[in-house]
Amino acid sequence: MGRTIKVAAAQTGPVFGEDMRPGVEVACRIVKDAASQGSDIICFSELFLTPFFPNQLRSDYEHFFLQLRNSVTDPLVETARRSNIALILPFAEKAGQHYYNSAAVFDRAGHHVGTYRKTHIPAILPSDAKGGTGSYEKFYFTPGDALPVFEMEGVRFGIQICYDRKFPEGCRALAVQGAQIIFMPICAATYGETTLREDTWELPLRARAYESGVFVVAINRAGNENGRRHIGKSMIVSPVGACVLAVAGVDDPQLLVQELDLDDVAAAQKSLPWWRDRRPDLYKPLV
Repeated sequence: MGRTIKVAAAQTGPVFGEDMRPGVEVACRIVKDAASQGSDIICFSELFLTPFFPNQLRSDYEHFFLQLRNSVTDPLVETARRSNIALILPFAEKAGQHYYNSAAVFDRAGHHVGTYRKTHIPAILPSDAKGGTGSYEKFYFTPGDALPVFEMEGVRFGIQICYDRKFPEGCRALAVQGAQIIFMPICAATYGETTLREDTWELPLRARAYESGVFVVAINRAGNENGRRHIGKSMIVSPVGACVLAVAGVDDPQLLVQELDLDDVAAAQKSLPWWRDRRPDLYKPLV
């Protein structure tokens, strides 16, 4: 075992109320649990403190959005600080006149290192299938305009939120900048189409790990939220052969804790030297 870091992926369950404070209390307990297992950094799932409100069209959405710092999530940041664990905190962010689907990064000392804002914003039409609620994120969120790489705990990592994972360009851009781990807070549901969406759940996660030689830590929501059935199956994938190191169940909250050997990144990128063989001079049609 070479240079290692222990990561925690906090798969949480459905949210039925619109007061975020009970979810923060639960999250504080999860942080303490992860810290007791020696975790260096913990990440929660996309918008984990609220119901997945973008599956509805509603005008009273502002109370879901927070500015950093705030009285709602500050207790979670403080719990992580007291527990000596770094925190990736996904939340609905209000910044000036804009609303973002974001993930804030805090170091062990509770300092705000930076924030990633989801860059690919989907719109999914509803269907008549059971659980076929749509997703109207384009009505709520401004797309982010940056792909930052954060450096903490002796590791460089990036973040891609949910729909971002379907686009290989973002992960590749992070890897080119030296990211060794890509955290993926997700809130993926079946949208009524159980076979295809569940069967293809692993595909982009393993592909992103394999094609860029990075660890992927994907954190999803689980359980049935008023007819919206989440896929769960949070997953930690190694860059070596896109091997699945840990996977959670479908229906219930679960904490995955996994030690990652960062030397596996160098080994994977040596065996598949994509940085040497890339042809960015031919990729102009992509931009």
